[in-house]
Amino acid sequence: MHIIINKDKYFLNQLHTKLENNQQLSSWELFELHYRMETMLIHDDFDALLVPNYLPHVNFMEHQVKAAQTVIHDMDGRAILADEVGLGKTIEAGLILKEYMLRKLVKKVLILVPSSLVPQWVEELHEKFHIPAVAFRKGYEWEQYDVVIASIDTAKQNKHQSHILDIEYDMVIVDEAHKIKNHKTKNHAMIRAIQKKYCLLLTATPVQNKLRELFNLVTILKPGFLGTYESFKRKYRTENEIQSDKHLQKLIQQVMVRNARKDTLLHDVKRQVETVWLTFNEEEQKVYDSLSNIFQDSHTFSKITYLKELCSSREACYLSLEASDSKKYKDILENIAVLPHHVKAKKLVEIIQSLNGKKVIVFTEYRATQFYLQWYLAQENISSVPFRGGMKANRKTWMMELFQNNKQVLIATEAGGEGVNLQFCSHIINYDLPWNPMRLEQRIGRIHRYGQENDVHIYHFAIQHTIEEQIMHLLYKKIHMFEQVVGKLDDILTALNIDLDKEFSSIMETSDSVEEMEIKVNHLTEVINQAGREA
Repeated sequence: MHIIINKDKYFLNQLHTKLENNQQLSSWELFELHYRMETMLIHDDFDALLVPNYLPHVNFMEHQVKAAQTVIHDMDGRAILADEVGLGKTIEAGLILKEYMLRKLVKKVLILVPSSLVPQWVEELHEKFHIPAVAFRKGYEWEQYDVVIASIDTAKQNKHQSHILDIEYDMVIVDEAHKIKNHKTKNHAMIRAIQKKYCLLLTATPVQNKLRELFNLVTILKPGFLGTYESFKRKYRTENEIQSDKHLQKLIQQVMVRNARKDTLLHDVKRQVETVWLTFNEEEQKVYDSLSNIFQDSHTFSKITYLKELCSSREACYLSLEASDSKKYKDILENIAVLPHHVKAKKLVEIIQSLNGKKVIVFTEYRATQFYLQWYLAQENISSVPFRGGMKANRKTWMMELFQNNKQVLIATEAGGEGVNLQFCSHIINYDLPWNPMRLEQRIGRIHRYGQENDVHIYHFAIQHTIEEQIMHLLYKKIHMFEQVVGKLDDILTALNIDLDKEFSSIMETSDSVEEMEIKVNHLTEVINQAGREA
């Protein structure tokens, strides 16, 4: 094979002529622009990032810049970004990606996120980082664009996965990476199989005290870093050794960056928390007591479910009882059907109206309550939109846009507590309280996050003399969830190897009475608080 090289004789002749005649090689304007560009690229600190000079419109926080520097200089671009909720893991990932692109080390990029977050990622990369990312669409070719954002569910489909695995990516980013901890899932297998030079895994849930999950995530980033699973398991036999073994902790620190809210400037944004105690009227309390008596001999889990639903809305309880298809509930169904508007709904309207048009997020546990509240607010001329799991990604995006630009209230089920950025809002009303305080923190993290400029206001609704009062007493007051930052509780649960959702479900399912449930929850919360005092 012969390579033919043709000289640019015109350029060489022009250059020779100008040099002989002592003429300018370029205009002063071009020289000045080039000089300014080179000056901008000069850094006194070798570890300094290039990105801030190119993106002066973005006010990066100190912990985000440090995280990017750590990943690039100390972790070779392969890391778990595990900051607490709301500290800007997406910003950190964008910083790292942009830095590598400026240094000409990254071009081909795949970003895999939950489907509802695809538009959000595209928008942030475009607006903040000037990265021309595209959301994968039907009919696209995976090789067609340099920076592609897609849902994991789309990417793992056979017709797509084979194309993805044929491409050599410079960087792969996975959001909500705690969903790929299980090595037996297709998600994990696909992420591990993708050819990639750099890799970022984003999760607000830090590595838990489960050796297999720890091994699985680290192995995606750095295969062989922890050896084989068999040798790893022999070295760290017990679950609790993740917290106690200093050598293993040092290994984790080589692949994971975790910032706590208390250590960042976001801690300056205060949380104003108010528990709003309500009381059923005589008619509502009578129906509640009747429902409790009907299920006196029933399984505690079923009883608590129906009572919690009635504390949320008559609609939620009615539909749930009706679905059980039992004739013995006929009378109680008739009594529920004629109840007045819910005491919580009335209080909700009162608070919203007092905010003089400020935007509010309302969290409920039940879909029936969501429908009811949207209707009830409309009767009071309060505009609202729903947000729930099961909505298609484009519909969720539309709901968020409506909320930001046109509507005052977003009524969300638990699906609204994950992933989405709502820092343009500073008021949350927890219409229903979840069993797990960590889920409550996820909700608050939607507004108490990077970009929030105002103090956030949180209202917790609870009805006295009901199961909700017990939840408040047994869980939130005892664990002091409202006073302590989530990082401490998160670390305590990790150290104790406790999954609150599983613990609470087990307590409810194995208790024969509410009193027995109280004893078990008391024991659990005392264990947690004791660990907190010793931490």
